[in-house]
Amino acid sequence: MTSPAIQPFDGKSVCLFCGSSDASDPAYTEAARAFGEQTAQAGWRLVYGGGGVGLMGASARGAHAVGGRVLGVMPGFLRSRERLFDEVETIVVPSMHERKTIMYDQSDAFVVAPGGVGTLEEAIEVLSWKRLDLHSKPVIFLNLNGFWEPLLAAMEHSIESGMTPATFRQAWVVCDTVEAAIEAMRGADAMPHLKHDQR
Repeated sequence: MTSPAIQPFDGKSVCLFCGSSDASDPAYTEAARAFGEQTAQAGWRLVYGGGGVGLMGASARGAHAVGGRVLGVMPGFLRSRERLFDEVETIVVPSMHERKTIMYDQSDAFVVAPGGVGTLEEAIEVLSWKRLDLHSKPVIFLNLNGFWEPLLAAMEHSIESGMTPATFRQAWVVCDTVEAAIEAMRGADAMPHLKHDQR
């Protein structure tokens, strides 16, 4: 199957994983809008899930409002549920698997903002791929109001239990504000490649 054509972009791109719920804390939605805006102002393209609702829609509108480039990737079966935001470049793909593959391929870094089980699944997948040496792209948790503390604690528990090597702690960066996440994103090239313990 041929993937949809994507407009060329010569700069850096950041993939934002975040929630599509309109019922979350408005502070999270505002942070997503600010992230999109500041991403565009930094000259980066925003890659996201293509929806016009929740944090997803806010981030795309934030980037678009200041003239930034945005790439949305939406599986066809979610078009009505996540209300495709077609004011920016958006491609529709057949499956969640293809959506994630394109988002990964088109991005130089990943930022994980508050979200639900889908966001959690996306974050764990890119961390797992990093653990397996399939990529060295930065993974940045936007830990607004400590949102990701339970997940970070679970990963720490896995390390302390001997299930995961201690070097896995190098696989992500935690930022408490949008501004800190943008700075971490811009410094992506300087982040060290993950060095794994030998088994």
